[in-house]
Amino acid sequence: MSTLYYRPRVQTDVHRPAQAVTLAGGWTWFSQVEVLSRTAAPRIVDLDDVPESVMTRLRAPRGRVAGLSLARPNLMGILNVTPDSFSDGGVFASPQDAIEHALGMVHQGADILDIGGESTRPGAAYVLPAEEIARTAPVIAAIRGATPVPISIDTRKAQVAQQALAAGANLINDVYAFTHDADLARVAAQADAPVCLMHAQGDPEVMQNDPHYDNVLLDVYDFLEQRIAVAEAAGIARARILVDPGIGFGKTVAHNLTLLNRISLFHSLGCGVLLGASRKRFIGTLCNVPEATDRVIGSVAVALAAVAQGVQILRVHDVVQTKQALAVWQAVTSGDDTQ
Repeated sequence: MSTLYYRPRVQTDVHRPAQAVTLAGGWTWFSQVEVLSRTAAPRIVDLDDVPESVMTRLRAPRGRVAGLSLARPNLMGILNVTPDSFSDGGVFASPQDAIEHALGMVHQGADILDIGGESTRPGAAYVLPAEEIARTAPVIAAIRGATPVPISIDTRKAQVAQQALAAGANLINDVYAFTHDADLARVAAQADAPVCLMHAQGDPEVMQNDPHYDNVLLDVYDFLEQRIAVAEAAGIARARILVDPGIGFGKTVAHNLTLLNRISLFHSLGCGVLLGASRKRFIGTLCNVPEATDRVIGSVAVALAAVAQGVQILRVHDVVQTKQALAVWQAVTSGDDTQ
């Protein structure tokens, strides 16, 4: 585990000092770094005081993942083919409805689609692999036949991922980062498939009962660092790994806000960063909005805050609203109306 942690203090405005460097080959830059540890107060240092190995990871352009350029923000459209997901459970359970919604999100500007057949909302029940495959594989095959847009399979099970890849999926999005099913790493490596490794504390049935951390930001970082090492040992190159801090997965509102406030820390892992905060409960708690479908505005606000810290992929329910907000934000921050 790390003893010191380096968080780039990310900027996006046009007034960029000469000593600033571009973060991960993207649209943001930084000229200072916040040094964090478990035993001392945070301190701000100039780039000359950051280890070369850390600077290399922070500066290195991220390669394409599942066909996506990480030099710009990307939108991952959510498609839950489940009866019980927290926001859209049952809405797209029929294959035809699911396919129509997927193609609609592509038309709206989704860069990648994320297909899930098992709800991971708090309190959700386990779904057997055969049922999850029956829900996801035919839908993935139909979508693949209709569009070349990349497809992610949202699963924690090797059997499900294997069938999804055979049906045309391009990326494995594992909310348990190979801790639920260790064989999933082998499946990804053998297929040369990129992966997203997410942090979660506890299974869905119990994860929100009483989550605790010594230091949520650093604990999540250490977990992801360890899981990247497991993936690399299995034969998955770091360039093909995305990381996700797992907003809402065994975390209180305060935990979620801490992670979002300093999410740029995760760039020092040397991977692309994905964020899935769309319509989640903490937004409803902050804004007194009990219905998930009414949390669009709050979700867009979180998305823009994340992109301002260099997050490369936003997992969203509301593609058209997020895309519009992102286009205006980019034009305003860059002063360029051609974005």
